[in-house]
Amino acid sequence: MRDFAAIDFETANNERTSVCSVGVVVVRDGEITDTYYSLIQPEPNYYNYWCTRVHGLTRDDTEEARVFPKVWADIEPLIAGLPLVAHNKSFDEGCLKAVFRCYQMDYPDYLFHCTYSASRRTFPYLANHQLQTVAAECGYNLARHHHALADAEACAWIAREIL
Repeated sequence: MRDFAAIDFETANNERTSVCSVGVVVVRDGEITDTYYSLIQPEPNYYNYWCTRVHGLTRDDTEEARVFPKVWADIEPLIAGLPLVAHNKSFDEGCLKAVFRCYQMDYPDYLFHCTYSASRRTFPYLANHQLQTVAAECGYNLARHHHALADAEACAWIAREIL
């Protein structure tokens, strides 16, 4: 795959609508041409212990952040016409659909590809198919796992290798 946008969300709690950060990496003709990262004020606006433990974000980090529709207004033109790629697309696509519903936005039926599923077919011998494991197999060092932009960059690297 030569043209796509890799996307990753982090959530504040167990609700898919609670996106609190997003990372996007745009790839055109096989090269990274743009990146985007933003904190987002989650809906509902509370953090559970486990999510904070994973990504390190708290309510203090996003209290003054923009809400999803304002952030998406920045992202939409960057990804126009591109398929989206995520590692475990069911999570990220689920978040995107949920937050679109939450804010009563028309969802444009983005085409999603999944590097997690592709990695299971491509690398059946791996001990697991977590993002950091697959990224390492593809020669990418994921140093800031669970930072949305770092995860999107790892996903883009993987997608260029196996999709």
